[in-house]
Amino acid sequence: MITIGISSQKGGVGKTTVAINLAHAFARSGRRTVLVDSDPQGSVGLSLTRQSRSLAGFYDFMDDSAVRTADLIVPTRLETLSLVPAGQDSVYDLNGSATGAVLPRLRTFLRDLASLDVEICIVDTAAGFFGATADVLSAANAVMVPQQAEPLGIRSVPKMLEALTRLRIANPQLVVLGVVLTMMQSRLPESRDAVQALRAILPPEMVMRTVIPRDDLFIKASARGVPAGVMDGGDLMLGVFDNLRIEVERRLGVSA
Repeated sequence: MITIGISSQKGGVGKTTVAINLAHAFARSGRRTVLVDSDPQGSVGLSLTRQSRSLAGFYDFMDDSAVRTADLIVPTRLETLSLVPAGQDSVYDLNGSATGAVLPRLRTFLRDLASLDVEICIVDTAAGFFGATADVLSAANAVMVPQQAEPLGIRSVPKMLEALTRLRIANPQLVVLGVVLTMMQSRLPESRDAVQALRAILPPEMVMRTVIPRDDLFIKASARGVPAGVMDGGDLMLGVFDNLRIEVERRLGVSA
């Protein structure tokens, strides 16, 4: 099983949108995919299933050794796509445990998913590379960093690189897939300039070629509890995230 963390230095960059739609793209390609919500805000669950607040999930597993991974998996209408919600409030998600304290339990969770024939595990993490997010990335195979295509977003890149360097020390096997630019507005010079600036300051391999546009369809899809690609007029988004999936597969050396 390949575990990919979707992580960012700060919130509001489209992290959950990328996680949901990339997981959907992998599932549509035929890979059995699980989308795990490790953000205490439960953004994935609220976007895909309104009852998620009442369901046990990731944090319940971290807190209670009696909880079984198989009991946390929520099926979706797409047979190859399932969800593990964030679950209930816990000491762990309030940073009551030191980073690394629950790593054995987290690795057990991932092994359990692999034993259930899951091929791809996409984990939507909380903003910031610390706490639960640092734990997830210490156990993951890869990380992708959404970054909005706006001038303010570019200014946070140095801190993001410092954080990724520290994570690579903790997990030398972690593959940094790179930055995926989100909320691109091609009609705005400032947005286009931000894309060019990021590509100029980072090595080419650190920036995904696929760019995620800003589109009202993402908001409408969230209101409906579905990925953007299944909405009327969603063909463009299906293509965008299929391209992102193919890029990820190539960077990880995964055969189609």
